[in-house]
Amino acid sequence: MSFIITSKCTDVCDGGCLTVCPMDCIHGPINPTGAGKELAESKEKGLKGIQMYINPNDCIDCSACIPECPVDAIVSSEDEAIQLGEYQSVIKNYEFFGLKYLENQ
Repeated sequence: MSFIITSKCTDVCDGGCLTVCPMDCIHGPINPTGAGKELAESKEKGLKGIQMYINPNDCIDCSACIPECPVDAIVSSEDEAIQLGEYQSVIKNYEFFGLKYLENQ
C-alpha cells in the first residue's frame, strides 16, 4: 500500500509535499527519479495536464505530505483513492514509475 496523489493535483503541482517528504519519494511531473526537481521549470512552461506522483516502493506511509497539499490531492492508500473514484490516478501513479498496479497487494 502506498499514498496516492489524485487528479486534484493536475494543473496545480504546488510542490509543498516535496519539501516535507523524508524519503524523497514524491516525483514528477516529468522525471520518475528527480524528486520533483523539474517542477520549477514545469511551472514556467505551464502545468496543464501534469501532476506529481508517489513512488510506492519508497513511500513509508508517514503522512507528512497530506497536510502540505493545498488541494487535498493526497490520499493514504490505493483503496481510498479507488473509493473516491480515482482508480485512474492509481494506475497512472504506478505506470509513472514503470510499475503495474496489482489489486489486493
